[in-house]
Amino acid sequence: MFTVEEINLMCIYNTDTRSGLISELKQALTEVNDPELREIFENAAVKLEAMTDGTYIEIKPYLIPAEEYTGGEE
Repeated sequence: MFTVEEINLMCIYNTDTRSGLISELKQALTEVNDPELREIFENAAVKLEAMTDGTYIEIKPYLIPAEEYTGGEE
């Protein structure tokens, strides 16, 4: 459903709630000038708006910031 770029972008922001993440993406979008990056922000927000909170809860475990991801390696 989401591209790698969209997932990486969403991991930068607070992913506690779907509505909170949408709000943060839209707020940050006001500072984005690069057309390709704007498209990633916009697409991620549109996809998040189209899903339910229940679906979001299912994908939330995959929205792990890179610094917290261990990849199963110890």
